[in-house]
Amino acid sequence: MPDMTNVAEIACVGILVEDTFCGPMKGLPPEGSLLGVDAMPVKVGGCAANVAIDLAKQGLSVDVIGCLGRDGSGKSLVASLEKQGARCGHMIYTDRFPTSRTVVLLVEGQDRRFIHMFGANRDLSVDKIDRAWLDGVKIFYFGGLCAMPGINFPAFRELLKYCRSKGIVTVVDVVVPQQWAGGDELNSLLPEIDYFLPNDDEAKHLTGLADPMDQLRYFQKHGAHTVIVTQGKAGAVAARGGHYWRSDIFPAKVVDPSGSGDAFDAGVITAIRRGWDLPKMLAYASALGSSATRAVGTTDGVFTAAEAETFLAVHALTVTTGKL
Repeated sequence: MPDMTNVAEIACVGILVEDTFCGPMKGLPPEGSLLGVDAMPVKVGGCAANVAIDLAKQGLSVDVIGCLGRDGSGKSLVASLEKQGARCGHMIYTDRFPTSRTVVLLVEGQDRRFIHMFGANRDLSVDKIDRAWLDGVKIFYFGGLCAMPGINFPAFRELLKYCRSKGIVTVVDVVVPQQWAGGDELNSLLPEIDYFLPNDDEAKHLTGLADPMDQLRYFQKHGAHTVIVTQGKAGAVAARGGHYWRSDIFPAKVVDPSGSGDAFDAGVITAIRRGWDLPKMLAYASALGSSATRAVGTTDGVFTAAEAETFLAVHALTVTTGKL
């Protein structure tokens, strides 16, 4: 477990959610009927929480900032985060909304279904992120951009520029609602983001382009530094400085894919902190992402650092490269 006495190395900011998981089940019950399940576990979730827990598993010290309601769900999330090695001393609380909650329906052979109450996440704003606190970290991660209505993009751009002036590496992931139409605003942020991590569906929404290689070219054209687009079972592609890298995935028996993208992000951040090159970064991130699918929930199955190193010692990932 990370040393909790020193300043955290990494700041994880963004979406926090209390998740209730139902299943896996063979199918949804017909109208008016009852389906019994063995358990309905309640777990901490949301991009910021998931990445923070996964980073703590890698032996890194991490501080979490998000917005919670003053309710039992908020207290439970903080207790769970702290138990798993993340710090919550700068957490933000609101009286306006309850803590965000999601019910996740897991049906065998089908993608997940979500019933979501947005709640307190809508009250997170840039002015609530303490810049003095940021001064002590090495990496600033924001998870859930585009899905948090309280985040003003011009203000967020100034925060990213502040991080750059302090030598803080910035990593940004997005959650793009179907109705979201702020592509130009997002493009204005790209020159200030060190690592931009959308998945291919999100990238298609943002660029209007279906091919991940074309998506990389689009983001690079608009000033992005390092971009990694994850593609689920198709692996991932990355771009930096006019070159690309393409990686496969590690095979896994999937119990629940929840949290695999966040685990991938945690692998990227771990690689940044340890000074690894892009091929090693993609391999480590892919290993963590694959491991997340082994158990119900977003973080329970994710490898520790020792488990990841053991896994990678006997499993190789194909990574190819070329000019973009």
